[in-house]
Amino acid sequence: MTTAQLSLEHLIRPSDITEGKAPVLFLFHGYGSNEEDLFSFAEELPSFYCVIAARAPYTLQPFGYAWYAINFEASKGKWSDHEQAKASRELIVRFMDEACETYHLDEKNVNLLGFSQGAVLSYAVALSYPEKVRNVVALSGYIDESVLAEGYDQKDHSHLRLYVSHGQMDMVIPPEWAQKSSELLEEMGIDHTYEEFPVGHGVSPANFRSFSQWLSDHSGV
Repeated sequence: MTTAQLSLEHLIRPSDITEGKAPVLFLFHGYGSNEEDLFSFAEELPSFYCVIAARAPYTLQPFGYAWYAINFEASKGKWSDHEQAKASRELIVRFMDEACETYHLDEKNVNLLGFSQGAVLSYAVALSYPEKVRNVVALSGYIDESVLAEGYDQKDHSHLRLYVSHGQMDMVIPPEWAQKSSELLEEMGIDHTYEEFPVGHGVSPANFRSFSQWLSDHSGV
């Protein structure tokens, strides 16, 4: 399928559903990567999903992209640009709407999969706008409450389902951050699955099989 000119550059693998609107799975890469990264395993994901891998809007040299800046200063330590993150959150929401209309996808079956920084944004979109999302796969990420929309905790999240996983030896984002995110989801009464794998900041084959099966089980197809 030829990609259209939308708010974000993207790659697309069409669904094999031939009648009616197909469910869509949006892929959001990590800091310094690009849309080709997660799209590399698109063919191994459930075939009934239309898979769309988006490129983050901020350019990093020499060829990577980011959803928001991460800076390290001796006086402040490592810090994230939350205003850029919020802008990306809104850009993703607009892109999702555009893609569903342009590619005739099921706007009631929108699913998000994010890795690392892409997982942070997937959480932000789903918790801020739960009415727009069915399922979320959050890999090696965490909930950053600073980039959630005001009043997110007053929204109805009862239909939302999440698969959350993390590497036990992750040196980039500590497992404790993911564990705390799981606890927050528990407090909010949001249905979710949490798993850890004996890897660093990455996705193991066992992790891939687990979330792929979860996506099949929760597809609604």
